[in-house]
Amino acid sequence: MSKTAENEGALETRGIEQVPDHERTARTRELFPTWVGANISVLLLTMGASLVVAYHLNFWQALVVAAAAPVVSYGLVGLIGIAGKRGGAPGMALSRAVFGQRGNLLPGSLIWVARWGWETINAVTGAYAVLTVLDIVFGIRANSVLDMVTLLAFVVATFAISGLGINAVQKCNKYATYLFGAFSVLVLGYLVVDTDWSAVFDRSAGSVAAMITGVGLIAAGGVSWIPSAPDFTRYLPRTASSKGIVGVTVGGAGIVVLPMVLMGMIMAVSTPDLASAADPVSFLGEILPTWIAVPYLLIALIGMLLINSMSMYSAGFTAQTLGFKVPRHWAVSVNAVISLVFGGVLMLVATSFMGSFIAFLSLLAVAFSAWVGVFGADMLRGREYDGAALADTGRTSAYWYRGGFAPAAVVAWAVGLAAGLMFTTSDWFTGPLATNNFVGEYGLGWVATVVISALLYAVLPKPALIVPEARAERADQPEAEARTETVTV
Repeated sequence: MSKTAENEGALETRGIEQVPDHERTARTRELFPTWVGANISVLLLTMGASLVVAYHLNFWQALVVAAAAPVVSYGLVGLIGIAGKRGGAPGMALSRAVFGQRGNLLPGSLIWVARWGWETINAVTGAYAVLTVLDIVFGIRANSVLDMVTLLAFVVATFAISGLGINAVQKCNKYATYLFGAFSVLVLGYLVVDTDWSAVFDRSAGSVAAMITGVGLIAAGGVSWIPSAPDFTRYLPRTASSKGIVGVTVGGAGIVVLPMVLMGMIMAVSTPDLASAADPVSFLGEILPTWIAVPYLLIALIGMLLINSMSMYSAGFTAQTLGFKVPRHWAVSVNAVISLVFGGVLMLVATSFMGSFIAFLSLLAVAFSAWVGVFGADMLRGREYDGAALADTGRTSAYWYRGGFAPAAVVAWAVGLAAGLMFTTSDWFTGPLATNNFVGEYGLGWVATVVISALLYAVLPKPALIVPEARAERADQPEAEARTETVTV
């Protein structure tokens, strides 16, 4: 990324403040390994298996789903990433300009909590990968104590990488991309030779509704990255190509998602219980020979470490925007502790990993989509970001609006979130409108959330932006008496 002392050192100390233009020397192509690394997860294999077992799709339908999902979800990631080059700050810091300094605490808190679940799922998957390798190589069987030891080791390693900062994350992603790509080709070659292809291609087709729902299932992981997109583009210069940002983001994700989902689908034909396995990893030791399974699991473990490192890296910024007055690497530690606690509960108590995972994805997509609709609609208005106003959390900020809230953004976000949940179905929650209509039956609750929140924000009257001349006067006046010298934005 940027070749400056700030981020060339071992520890990145920059927090949510705007990156100065002279430090923004990154290149768009450096995003490619970032989004490859964000998808190096065996969970994609299990989701691919779910397309066969749960949704009853055939090979060609699974191919369409696997191709469409990253285009939809990471297309949105790339589009929101454009805000990073415009504003030079993390996504949830830029969000202050849209929701107001206080209003931003509402979506920020929800997104931060949702990240706990995402990081917990990945930490547990990483721990299961270690347990599977120990079983295959040394014959060591899992038990409660070993479960917790492996989970702790994974979380500590994640904290170490994410705490170092973006330079460390980017370098790890680069090398992991090469390793994972090479071994994925090896696994794919083994499947080509070993698979009963007549069984794969003779499957009957599933419904169109199941295909669309499947796209939502696979896309949910990408949707969770959307608010984080500016975190990884803020070191790009303002002149960076917007089309290039979107293209590299979709390409980096798609090159992993497509083959991984298809491999999971193929594996599930010969191993139908893959999608309902007690954990999402151990099946690889049964399907693949040891000489492939062990190194592949170790590389996938690195991938899951990087995914969680990226998530915790962004979560540190989110915590800072919520008012945690600590350096970013210490803010990261909050999420590390939470994922350790929740991960322990999931490994020791939960009876079905995949059931919990799919239910979580359904709600995760809606939780993030409400913010996406509002923030994306605001971007389309050509928003430029004032670094000083973003950092100023008091009444003198240009983004203070009305009592610290931007009413149009907050209302649109809340209504979109509530509407999306009403159309959502999961093992944990089913909305009252989840059946007997196209949106609910096709699993489009998260899409409804984006559309409703975006349209509502577009039509609601926007708050005025406080001009610089009025800010100094505001600082000396009680809030009720503050002048309203403003310009419309």
